[in-house]
Amino acid sequence: MTRRIRRVPRRVEFFQGTLAQQSEIEDVRIFDTTLRDGEQSPRTSFSYEEKRDMAATLDDMGTHVIEAGFPVNSDAEFDAVADIAASTDTTTCGLARVVDKDIEAALDSGVDMVHTFVSTSDVQLADSMHASRAEAVERAVRSVERVRDAGVEVMFSPMDATRTDEEFLIEVVEAVSEAGVDWINLPDTCGVATPTRFARMVETVREHTDARIDVHAHDDFGLASANAMAGFEAGAAQAQVSVNGIGERAGNAAYEEVVMAAESLYGVDTGIDTTRITELARIVEAASDIPIPANKPVVGQNAFSHESGIHAAGVIENADTFEPGVMTPEMVGATREFVLGKHTGTHSVRKRLADIGFDPSDAEVREVTRRVKDHGAEKERVDDVTLRSFARDVGVAHVDDKEEEVRA
Repeated sequence: MTRRIRRVPRRVEFFQGTLAQQSEIEDVRIFDTTLRDGEQSPRTSFSYEEKRDMAATLDDMGTHVIEAGFPVNSDAEFDAVADIAASTDTTTCGLARVVDKDIEAALDSGVDMVHTFVSTSDVQLADSMHASRAEAVERAVRSVERVRDAGVEVMFSPMDATRTDEEFLIEVVEAVSEAGVDWINLPDTCGVATPTRFARMVETVREHTDARIDVHAHDDFGLASANAMAGFEAGAAQAQVSVNGIGERAGNAAYEEVVMAAESLYGVDTGIDTTRITELARIVEAASDIPIPANKPVVGQNAFSHESGIHAAGVIENADTFEPGVMTPEMVGATREFVLGKHTGTHSVRKRLADIGFDPSDAEVREVTRRVKDHGAEKERVDDVTLRSFARDVGVAHVDDKEEEVRA
């Protein structure tokens, strides 16, 4: 597949000080599971058209793998996965349990990769799969061999890897590796990993397989994206993510967070068109009916918004003062906003007045600012209509008024 050409060059400057250093990561691949794990968010269901739209956008952006769904789940799901596999240029993946009918359905759907999984933690083996360790290994090996025999790329997940006995985890990894698995995904199924511990697990598994490592982090403790990056630092080649972090329970490592951390903090060119990240986030927000929190990193409404007088004044002078510097709103297809309210300073008010055509004196700016602060303290929104009213009440001249005077 031909890689997309980056539309916005990566920022070259980096913050100086204690965190300035060489990157620990050389390459980052993104496996998007929005259409599969993301759709497993409680009370979420994507229509056929919504899946097609999201897949097309992910494909156009240069996402490395799209997990299109769980083909055996239903006829409609099978059709959607098959359609996405046929209509996209990127690698498409179908999920399958270590069950013959699942594997066959995934293969029949025409995907480029089959992702098969089996529980490996004792609690899931006993109370979910109702199988022994030996049975889990046997089914895993048989499923991997079936996909390999079909000439399709195969990924294997020891589900609940972070709660699996280490010796047994190694046993399973070695068994599927001998069977010819291409990828081993290490899922933190219940979100209990921490970055340091997760990195150690990745390093341990790497010692027992020649397969490439993929990681799948859940966000039960708010550590999913950090765990994904720790996986990369430990040598994983790929991370499974979902747009806006949606997914089971508290969700997954967020597509936008992992991509931008790789690009901006580690200096890795992912090949993904980051300028469409905000657009993608809004598409998934509408389809999932899960609102994006205002303070959501990268794509939240407040991600590039400023109200505090000190912060806004600094950003007006130089955006790098109170923004990361290595990630700008333009890089993710967003816009910067100066919000007027209780914490607003004169710099923001002067800028907004100028933006809407007013030319205030210093005294007028101070008076309008006082009114903005008072209005904001009452938890009232200060929009352009309100600001115009304040400006007119204070007697601030509008550019159009001055032009009229000149013509007169």
